Amino acid sequence: MESVKLSPKYQIVIPKRIREKLKLKPGQKLQILEFGNRIEIVPLKNIKTMRGVLKGIDTNIEREGDRL
Repeated sequence: MESVKLSPKYQIVIPKRIREKLKLKPGQKLQILEFGNRIEIVPLKNIKTMRGVLKGIDTNIEREGDRL
């Protein structure tokens, strides 16, 4: 786990190891989510880069009788 320090301008630097692993680029948009006392940062991706991400997913699910 990495830790960062909040600057006087409320900025943080994402550690290099994480930037490289997630292939983050300068100017890329990130979404900030707040869950209670926790913050999550999620990289936003272009919808075109997501093509095929669900390929092969099993869509057969067992449904309740009133949902057929």
